[in-house]
Amino acid sequence: MAVQLQRSIVAQTRKHTASVIFLHGSGDTGPGVRAWIKDVLKQELIFPHIRVIYPTAPMSYKIFDHFFRPYTPMNGAPSNVWFDRSKISINCPEHFESIDLMCHVLGGLVDEEVKAGIAKDRIILGGFSMGGTMAMHLAYRFHQQVAGVFALSSFLNKNSAVYQAIQKTKISMPELFQCHGNNDQLVLYEWGKESCSNLQSLGVKTTFNTLPNLHHELCKPELEQLKSWILHKLPNDEQ
Repeated sequence: MAVQLQRSIVAQTRKHTASVIFLHGSGDTGPGVRAWIKDVLKQELIFPHIRVIYPTAPMSYKIFDHFFRPYTPMNGAPSNVWFDRSKISINCPEHFESIDLMCHVLGGLVDEEVKAGIAKDRIILGGFSMGGTMAMHLAYRFHQQVAGVFALSSFLNKNSAVYQAIQKTKISMPELFQCHGNNDQLVLYEWGKESCSNLQSLGVKTTFNTLPNLHHELCKPELEQLKSWILHKLPNDEQ
């Protein structure tokens, strides 16, 4: 059974030549992170030729007779999350069932863009916090032809399935753009740095930007850097 994700879309025209799929953090929504970005930038994250898609993680749904689990770090309360985990820690094992199910669902969103005429190498996947982690799983394990990946205040668990997938393939991996506040007390700065170093050691081209004194939040400088990076990876060929 297909799962249709709710989404908020920003586009200047109906005709776009590239797409960015931006995944929110745990407990947020597509419209929520879109509004947050607009508040920080004082404008939308908008491009003349790129459609920016903000999907919302479902609170509860069923795929192939599997029910998505409540979110364990919130004592099992329902929450808009991309996957479950025992706790927010680099040392805990990944919850493969929920991660893989959501990769299947989000892969449908990627396929929709391809069917609409957008080449996979004109698509960027990324997100904030849990959304960035989800984007790395989606890109490096299942959609390795995308133009790039961004992860803001995000990390990969030790011995992540992402590392294992990259080790097994011989094709070039999408470039990773990371930003992380060095005062983040929820997703520790060291976790983001370690994830970056591990990916670099596996041959992934990475850019890691340290945001001084930033907590677990978005800021204008990182969003401006992200916008420049997106334009570099997805230039407007029609200009």
